[in-house]
Amino acid sequence: MDLGIAGKKAIVCAASKGLGKACAASLVREGVDVTICARTAETLEATATELRALGGGSVQTVACDITSEEGRAMVLKACPEPDILVNNAGGPPPGDFRNWGRDEWIKAVDANMLTPIFLIKATVDGMIARKFGRVVNITSSSVKAPIDILGLSNGARAGLTGFIAGLARKTVLNNVTINGLLPGAFYTDRLITNLKIHADQEGLTLEEMAKKRAASIPAGRLGDPAEFGEYCAFLCSAQAGYITGQNCLIDGGNYPGTL
Repeated sequence: MDLGIAGKKAIVCAASKGLGKACAASLVREGVDVTICARTAETLEATATELRALGGGSVQTVACDITSEEGRAMVLKACPEPDILVNNAGGPPPGDFRNWGRDEWIKAVDANMLTPIFLIKATVDGMIARKFGRVVNITSSSVKAPIDILGLSNGARAGLTGFIAGLARKTVLNNVTINGLLPGAFYTDRLITNLKIHADQEGLTLEEMAKKRAASIPAGRLGDPAEFGEYCAFLCSAQAGYITGQNCLIDGGNYPGTL
């Protein structure tokens, strides 16, 4: 299926590894010219080399902290008129809310709520003027079903989701869609960190904990980041212009609700 986005320009945040990298890979294969960013220059450049080997769209890198005003300015200078924006940032650390003060909460809100909003603010009018725009916010399945040890993430991502619910209904008239893509348990560094915490709490090895987690998912396995990337690419496609304001779960059937 030709997604009809060859030649479009995209910004993919936090794309040196994990789900961000998978999204960038899927877009590059579709012929999208991608600007990727991450904090660690060495890892970012290694990822860019891998992505360029796929063929398709071009890849440029910006080593920065996307959660900072300076970092966002650097990315927008490199790609001032993106047609596609994939918002992503490392999630806040797990823990007990009793141990979090104002600084921890502000950092979480800055990274996982305000950074996506500021990037959308900087790019959405250009998308509207060009009559094409796709924004995908990588959030979490915790938006639908909160995860007990991820209170900072639950709160910040829910705030972003609430804001987008209204905005996405305004931009779609001009073929600009905004959606959330909600990952369940995908085999990434972030998941491994959380599994280690649970493993320690239950006296299990990491391997045992991973098997236990996989067995609890109806699909019987953890997700492959490549699957996530393909879903993202479809939400960015020309064919997805009638999908907006949605929170799209990709979790192997783990969420038990009907809505």
